[in-house]
Amino acid sequence: MAVNAADVKTLRERTGAGMLDCKKALDEANGDLTRAAELLREKGLSAAAKKGDRVATEGIVESYIHAGGRIGVLVEVNCETDFVGKTDQFRAFVKDIAMQIAAANPKFLSREEVSQDELDKEKEILRNQALNEGKPEKIVDKMVEGRMNKYYEENCLMEQVFVKDQDKTITTLLNEKIAAIGEKISIRRFVRYELGEGLEKKVDNFVEEVMAQVKQ
Repeated sequence: MAVNAADVKTLRERTGAGMLDCKKALDEANGDLTRAAELLREKGLSAAAKKGDRVATEGIVESYIHAGGRIGVLVEVNCETDFVGKTDQFRAFVKDIAMQIAAANPKFLSREEVSQDELDKEKEILRNQALNEGKPEKIVDKMVEGRMNKYYEENCLMEQVFVKDQDKTITTLLNEKIAAIGEKISIRRFVRYELGEGLEKKVDNFVEEVMAQVKQ
């Protein structure tokens, strides 16, 4: 399919790669922006890939407290220099990440953090679901893999859809900031607390409340 200039421009802004490299990646990905960005990273042509080996030890620890103190988040995001760590653009990005964690409640930073025990348990549940739905045995394993991708998208921060822009994942948002700021940026760790978590209580949907505030 023909690649249009607008998509090339968008991909360049997201990744920081050259115009020609962006066009080639879009050609190879049949116009799919997300896949094209992945190809650029795989080939080491995106800004994120080029900065991947740099050391990022500066940055900030940001907090986000939901109104009324019902949900609290701490997140550490690193960059290369203290100067960038103090900029409004970097701090706004970190604040967005903290709000994302509060709203979307990820269990893990990335799929690499999911333990094998957790994966085995989830796959077993999904496999039994497929069999109970009457799906043929020969396609069950393929269905499980597809549903595992959904699991990652829901539970891993880097693969979640950004609550402020449903067209972006957190990985896409991060790559855009790396391209715009010009330094390696990494989301290192986070912790999320919810009032009364683990205790028997009346269930309030705090997550929906947070997301409603984020989208205002």
